[in-house]
Order: sequence, then C-alpha cells, then structure tokens
Amino acid sequence: MKSILKSAAVLLASSFIAMSQSLAEPPEEPRVVDFDALQKTIGKKGGSIDILMGKWKDIRQMTIYSNARLVSYDQTFSLSPDILKSVDNDAQKSFTLHLRKGHKWSDGTPFTTEDFRYWWENVATNEELQPAGPPASMLVDGKGPKIDIIDSHTIRYTWDGVNPLFLTSLASARPQYIYMPAHYMKQFHTKYADAGKLAELIKSEKVQNWTSLHKRFGRQYRPENPDLPTLQSWMNTTKLPSERIVFKANPHFHRVDPKGTQLPYIDEVVMNVVSSEIIAAKTGTGESALQGRYLRFDNYAFLKKGAEDGNYKVLLWPSGKGSEMTLLPNLNTKDDGFRKAFQDVRVRRAMSLAVNRSEINETIFFGLARESSNSVLPSSPLYSDKDAEAWSTLDIEKANALLDEAGFDKKDSSGTRLLPDGRPFEVIVETAGESSQETDILQLITDHWKSIGVKLFVKPSQRDILRKRVSSGEAMMSTWEGLNRGLATPEMNPEELAPVSSVQAQWPVWGLNYETNGKSGEAATLPEVAKLSSLYNDWKHASSRDAQEKIWKDMLSIFTDQVYTIGIVSGGLQPIVVSNKMQNIPEEGIWSFEPTLYFGHYLPDTFWLDE
Repeated sequence: MKSILKSAAVLLASSFIAMSQSLAEPPEEPRVVDFDALQKTIGKKGGSIDILMGKWKDIRQMTIYSNARLVSYDQTFSLSPDILKSVDNDAQKSFTLHLRKGHKWSDGTPFTTEDFRYWWENVATNEELQPAGPPASMLVDGKGPKIDIIDSHTIRYTWDGVNPLFLTSLASARPQYIYMPAHYMKQFHTKYADAGKLAELIKSEKVQNWTSLHKRFGRQYRPENPDLPTLQSWMNTTKLPSERIVFKANPHFHRVDPKGTQLPYIDEVVMNVVSSEIIAAKTGTGESALQGRYLRFDNYAFLKKGAEDGNYKVLLWPSGKGSEMTLLPNLNTKDDGFRKAFQDVRVRRAMSLAVNRSEINETIFFGLARESSNSVLPSSPLYSDKDAEAWSTLDIEKANALLDEAGFDKKDSSGTRLLPDGRPFEVIVETAGESSQETDILQLITDHWKSIGVKLFVKPSQRDILRKRVSSGEAMMSTWEGLNRGLATPEMNPEELAPVSSVQAQWPVWGLNYETNGKSGEAATLPEVAKLSSLYNDWKHASSRDAQEKIWKDMLSIFTDQVYTIGIVSGGLQPIVVSNKMQNIPEEGIWSFEPTLYFGHYLPDTFWLDE
C-alpha cells in the first residue's frame, strides 16, 4: 500500500512539474543572461531545494535573493536593465522606461504600463493609502514627475530638476515598487471594487478599512499573499503564517539562458522556519542546500567538520558591510544627561578610541578582519585610509583626556565617571538579541571601557521592540551592522550618512523630521549633522558622477571624523554552505545586503542541481 501511495505521489508531482513547464512562457523579448561573462555553465531544469530561516517574516529574503528589479546592478555595480528592456536616461531629469513585449505576471496577465499608472494614481498619490505623499525617490524639491504613458510598453517620468534617486531606488535590495498588478489590486481599492464585496472582504479579513486590506494583500517586498501575482523568479504558494513555505518557479519569469531555456532552473524552493539558534546545527547535518543567513564565522569549524557527511561545501565570502557591528549612541535619547554627552564629539571619539579592536579581531575573527571605523571598504572607489582609520586606533590616554576635557572629570569611589547630575556614567547598550557573536564583542568592549571610567551594560531585546525604543528615545545606545553600502559607488544613495529616517538609531528624531518633511521630529541641531543634510541635498541635485563622488567623499569625511557610529572591524568572513549538487554558485562572492543582495547578485535563478 505504501509503495502504491508513493508511486502515486511521484506521478502527481511529475504531472505538476510537466504542467508547469508546459505553461512556462518567457516574454517575446526576454533578458538573455550572459553566462560567459558570469562564468556560468548551461544547466538543466528541475529539482527542489530547502533553505532555513528563523521566522516566517524572513519570507522577504526570497525577494532579495531573486534580485528581479526594473534595473539592477551588474558585475561592475553599474545600473543596467533587468525587468525592463531598456531605459532612456536624459540628463537624470527624464527617464523613459521600455517594457519587454510579451512579459506577463506570474498568473499570466500581461505586465503593462497600466500597472505603473495604477500605482501612481491610486496608491502613491492617494492620501488615504499614502498620508505622507509619494516616496522621496519620486519627488524633486517636493514635486512629483510629469508622467507620459506613451503606449502599453512605454512610460516616461520627467522632473523639473535632476533625480539621481530614481534609478537607484528601483535597484535597491528593498526596491521602490512603482508598479502593482492592477488587475488583481483593484478588487481591494474603493475606487474600483464593488462596495458590497469590499465591505464583505473587510469584515472577513477582520481589518478596519479598505486601506488596511489593500496594504495587506499588496505587499510585494514581503510576499505573504500567495494570490498576489509576482515578477520574481519564484512565487509563494503558501498561506502564512507557516513553518514550511513553498515557492514555485514563476512560469512567466523574464530571464533565459543563452540557449533560450527559461529560468529559474530550480523548480521549487522550500523555506523551513526553525529557531534561529539551531540553524547552524541543522545546516551542519545537510538540511539546507543554500545557507548564509543566521550563520556566523564562529560556526565555520563545526560546519566544515560536517561537510562530508552532509554532502555540502563551505565557502567563505567577505562581508560587504562597513563594519561587522557598530555601537550607535542615540543623539536624540530622552535622557538629558546622556543626550548632552553623546552630542559632544569628544565623548564619541573617546568611546571609539577606548575599543581594543585588535583584541576583538584576534578573539572573535581570528585576525582575519580589518580594524577600522564604520566606512566604505577598500574595494569601493570612495575609500580612503583617513576615513577608515578615523578614531579607530586604541589610545586610552587620549580617550581619558577627551572625557576630562568634555567635563566628565569627576569619578566615584569605584573609578566610574560621573555625569554633571551626579549619576554614574553607565551606558546601557540595547541589542536585538539575535547574535552570540555580538554579545561576545560587547563583553570585550565592557572590559575596555572600564579603563576610561565608563560602565557598559547589555540589554537584549527583540528587533521590533528595539526599534520602537530607539525611535521613541527610550534607548540610549544600541547595536547594529555597519553601512549596508560598504561597496558604494558615487551613483549610490548616500542616505546612510545623513539623518533621513526614523529607523536610524543614532539620530531617529532628526531622521523623522526629514522623513515627514518637517511635520514631525526635530531639525538637526549639531552643525556637522546639518552639514551632512545639506550635502545629501546637494547629492540629490548633482547632475554628474564627478559631483556625486566629491559629495560622497565629503560626507564620509564628516561622518567618520564625527564618529556618529562606532565601527569595530570590517571585512569579516561569512560562511556560505552549498549543497554539492548545486551548480553555478561562485566560489568567491561578497555577502552584503546592498549592492549584492546576498545571493541575489549572483542570480540564483541560474543555479541548478546536478543530481
């Protein structure tokens, strides 16, 4: 009986795959991936792989890994068309987007300029859906673009001034979506949907109004809705929440190999959700065919030991972050004493000078990382030794002198410095509690800071709670990774160097002020921070690469010299576990959110299984 059932299951699976392949239909004008340039081999279609994630919300990683964007970064980190057939860029003021003929959403509906029109007219400029107005990348001096829909495959966006944010936002790891599947989303929009049916949906989904409904069912970056048509390489087929999320190959994906075979090669990706604490252990027994997330360098020896039995290999990719970990003093914390302290550059510099990066490098990273501030990496055209070395060399004598000079020259009987109000200089560092490596680094820094009369206490939390405490000013200091764009080029957005968002833990209130166009938060009070904001505004109006490069370098100089973030080391190595069956994944890569999108830069749709 069991053998009969097994045979039936195999037959059904084979029938499903055959049916899916028969329905497969790339565009008339597909993107032909240059396998020679990428040093890839022609593969074969089929197979299923398992990957591991720590929570079901990690479903967004599939969107990152897929790297299907209107435009994307090529191997030289220059922008080139991907979903789009081509882009006509007229002096950064006017952009004409050409869609691929015959391109369809995953449900077979044509992908046309109607999907762009729907988003702009019914979402981006809808005050109920977007109370703050269109995203910053769509505005120049507060004004949106003139949009010309030339035909079903051609649309033009024109601004009065230059808009260097536009294309880079489309290529981001978390891209700006300027389109939505209009044919599907109209059923959730009050302008198009039948009022009675919309009311029933609102009631059945237990949401407050139609806007909540529209947002819930229209998330493209975090593809929770299995019914939402997609343009990504694999499409979610599982209703969430779930501990097993199955992604099937998109039968209308726009990329093909040099022989015309539609990608992705792999038919199915199964995302298994387990506790993040056991992902390394499960990976070590061969339970993931492709794993980088939730693995740390200190897992390397264990993973390497299990490679033969687990039928996998372990690669080491250098990190693309500006720093493996940074300390983020909250310059907007509600605590008056520490707010004044952290806004004094002498205090920030002293704390940085008191970190023994050499010890951390040897103890945590086996001496393989680079001791530096939080800046761009040597492989970036914007790199300078001065920025990387800014206030990052151990100097306890100088650190003590700076704290004395800043007015923290009084100490209690234990040698701990005192704030002007008499409280001990005790810094509580809040973390997301997701990394034991982070905890180990903080323990070492705790010992380092004792030598300058500063106590450090670690307070683990959860990511969402941490972000709320940071933005509300409750947290005085937190930790996070360094610059996402450690491999930055002049064309990339330098937003990480200026207060532009409330999620920036070193200046959330100032970032909120920018984010809301002055309606909330406060304007930056420190002259150097205001200068960064001014330079960022200059970059947004720069019309040449040379001008962008100069602005980037000026911003990096201020950012690192003023030590708004305390970087520790950069260039750490990331273990990448790859099944021996997996082909076309490079031996050498860079592990970063941007611009490599972790695996995305290496086009996982070209990976294939040699059974």
